[in-house]
Amino acid sequence: MPAEAELLERLMHELPVSLATYAAPARVGLVIVDEVNGFCTVGAGNLAPQQPDAPIARMVAETDRLARRFVERRLPVLAFLDTHEPGKPEPPYPPHCERGTGEEDLVPELAWLAENPDVTLIRKDCINGFVGAIEPAAVRGIHGASHNRCVDWVNGHRLESIITVGICTDICVMDFVLTMLSARNHGLMPTLGDIVVLEPACATYHLPRAAAEQLGLPCTAAHPREHTHHMGLYFMASRGAILAGELAGI
Repeated sequence: MPAEAELLERLMHELPVSLATYAAPARVGLVIVDEVNGFCTVGAGNLAPQQPDAPIARMVAETDRLARRFVERRLPVLAFLDTHEPGKPEPPYPPHCERGTGEEDLVPELAWLAENPDVTLIRKDCINGFVGAIEPAAVRGIHGASHNRCVDWVNGHRLESIITVGICTDICVMDFVLTMLSARNHGLMPTLGDIVVLEPACATYHLPRAAAEQLGLPCTAAHPREHTHHMGLYFMASRGAILAGELAGI
């Protein structure tokens, strides 16, 4: 057995995850993380796939199918769009998803969401969507006041559950989910119970160590897809997220 496959097998054995069928409540919302051209459309930028990518294509198709079901039922949808100001890259990554390049826009399959009144779009300038949703608030007499658009979205709809999908499983999706779990536990969203990650609608990128070194990158840039996807799922579940393989009731 190749060493990479053996490592994955050991990882899945020692750090197992379990996917459930999740029965969604009536007050459920969908959160889509960064399914934008700069991460998902072939050749669209420094962090986009350079050739057709089956896991990313599956994620986009699953997201589109699920989003249409939510919209048909007038259920709320929130989509994060990774968006950076020109000349302000997000270390340690190269310039990507800069405003005005088109990389920061939803992939063509999901572009219809931008025109739907039941969809909330939040452009974020950092990995963590929860942090990216913090905006200044105009409070007379108070300097530096802020509010969080994601918290407002959950509380405004009195959501009992959110279904999270998107890219990358172990980076932007995981950061958002882990922070939402802490924010929920801290009581910022009193109605929110379940934070769910739908595995078939999540994906991450593939950069084996050998490929990273051939590109002149340090070995620490290695990012084998199956391993990192699994690790992201494991850490989210270990903090209290529900991992779902399919949904019921939507």
